[in-house]
Amino acid sequence: YKRIVEDGAIYSQPFSEGGAAAAGGVAFSTEAKPVKGGWLVNGKKIFASLSGHADYYGVLCTEVAEGDKALRRNTLYLAIPAKADGVSVVGDWDPLGMRGTVSRTLLFRDVFVPEDAALMPRGVYFQAAMRWPHMFLTLSPTYVGLAQAAYDFTLRYLRGEVTGTPPVKRRMYPTKQIAVAQMQIKLEQDKAIWFQAITEARANPTKEQVLRAYAAQYSAMEGANEIATLAIRTCGGQAMLKSLPLERIYRDSRCGSLMLPWTAELCLDRIGREALYETGESDE
Repeated sequence: YKRIVEDGAIYSQPFSEGGAAAAGGVAFSTEAKPVKGGWLVNGKKIFASLSGHADYYGVLCTEVAEGDKALRRNTLYLAIPAKADGVSVVGDWDPLGMRGTVSRTLLFRDVFVPEDAALMPRGVYFQAAMRWPHMFLTLSPTYVGLAQAAYDFTLRYLRGEVTGTPPVKRRMYPTKQIAVAQMQIKLEQDKAIWFQAITEARANPTKEQVLRAYAAQYSAMEGANEIATLAIRTCGGQAMLKSLPLERIYRDSRCGSLMLPWTAELCLDRIGREALYETGESDE
């Protein structure tokens, strides 16, 4: 943290590779080969937020010695300087939403990383991922915030209080009032389960707590877009304009459900499977 606090360094954590590694299914294909004094890193990270702008990339990769097999338990977390030899940024970034993240593709080709660049000791990331699953909720607060922002904007808009727009009140219409009530209820539901799940973050949580964490992630990611959708419909045609924030909130919130390792689909899959099966059970 010294670089961040004293030097103002910006860190990025490239995670995705286009396969099952980011979801925890297999070892990361970005590999770190042990050499004298450190590692040689080779691989690729896609959707690498702040690529080309961060000072350091916190790269999750697999330590693989000559002749060994890549295993998840050998995951390393290395701080790779953006200007290190062999690091390059390629591709464009023109997505539906989350445009401000600039998540282009990172390439690593024989990048030497010294031993003191390890952000965690060997094996700690794997243990954390297995024993402290709530760490994968860290994206969800952003989407709880987007849901709150969509709701807050709707209130101001219907009250005629949005800067730069005519002070026209639309709050007297029953359809608007019902929509606001629906948004309020949905927002409170999503926040309630999210805050409960966060208070349960700990090592070795119970099965019930893990299932609730999945549900909180799903609720935050899907709920943000549901609220933004209702906000746009309620505020009307003006909400489509880029001069107002709702269209951006809508686009950004739609992308939340795609964020690994806990996408909306993976959360549904894990909730259903883990609720019905105990560890080691099968129907064979």
